[in-house]
Amino acid sequence: MAQQINQHQRDRGLALGLLATVIGFIVFVIILPLINQGVALHEEKMALAFRLQQYERILGRKQAVIDEIEALKTQYAEQNYLSTQNTSALASAELQEMIKQAIVEAGGQLSSTQGLPVITKNNFEHIPINVRMTGTSDVLRAVLYKIETATPLVVIDQIDIRPMRGIRNHLTHHIDSSNELSVNFQAMSFMKKPAA
Repeated sequence: MAQQINQHQRDRGLALGLLATVIGFIVFVIILPLINQGVALHEEKMALAFRLQQYERILGRKQAVIDEIEALKTQYAEQNYLSTQNTSALASAELQEMIKQAIVEAGGQLSSTQGLPVITKNNFEHIPINVRMTGTSDVLRAVLYKIETATPLVVIDQIDIRPMRGIRNHLTHHIDSSNELSVNFQAMSFMKKPAA
């Protein structure tokens, strides 16, 4: 009888061990992967929800950005940075006339102006001209100030300033010094490229 009880306890222990093994197998092979997959899906869901919130915030600002762009366009148009002429030839003539007036008003002498080929970059036309003038340093300063504050916008690209040789004095036969400068520079204005 004791032997039967021992056998029965062993069988019961084996059955419990086998049951624990089957339960462990089910937990490790089926349940844990399902839990891990559930956690991964939950994390992915949270990441997608966060990205969705970001996109909603961006879309919420869309109208504000559009309004800001329109305000910048209006401000840009009001500042008259670009020439409003219809062609680059008219813009070049306008620039030459403006610089001529600036030189004459400052008391300088315009030697020549020459239109240069138009350069097209990023939907804008750069309208360059070469200018030759003479005048004192005060005249040059006044001309450069007038150009700097002009509308439409004018940029000085290259400038070459040289003192002019003085005139020989007939009495002393020496060359008197001169305050006059010979100035060559390239000025450039801009206009929007005409629609084709």
